[in-house]
Amino acid sequence: MINPKHYRFCPMCGAKLQSQRLHNRIRLVCPHCRYVFYQNPTPAVGVILMRNNEILLVQRKYEPRAGDWSLPAGFIEYDEEVEQAAVRELKEETNLDIRLTGLFEVYSGKDDPRSHVVLILYRGEIIGGELRAGDDAITARFFPLDQLPENIAFCCHRQAIEKLKSDIL
Repeated sequence: MINPKHYRFCPMCGAKLQSQRLHNRIRLVCPHCRYVFYQNPTPAVGVILMRNNEILLVQRKYEPRAGDWSLPAGFIEYDEEVEQAAVRELKEETNLDIRLTGLFEVYSGKDDPRSHVVLILYRGEIIGGELRAGDDAITARFFPLDQLPENIAFCCHRQAIEKLKSDIL
């Protein structure tokens, strides 16, 4: 289903887009230049950061899900490498400097109202900085895996935490 918040006019030539069946889906297509609007998922990155068997979570300041807890994560900028985005997001949200130690898992989530998200999660370790909430977080803190808050913001984050718990506990 095409979201009405997206294109109405072709970004290439300005003609009004039309709905057409293409590749077994209804897509927006330009009748003049044949541009096709593919409604793709939005890539995001996050980091699983553990310290003394505790996991780092941030409390969200802004919608969606303001006040809920999440892994330090965010969207990848257009010109950014995936790993660079993961390090940047964690620094912005927690003030910690990290080194990525490996890929944790990749998730697909449809419960973020902004987009269908593909979340790429890494493991990381602290190499510097002092834990402090960034400007888009209320607070950031480490939680024991058996004492997590109930209001974890997104399904991908809940799935990752459950996988981590099953791997560790």
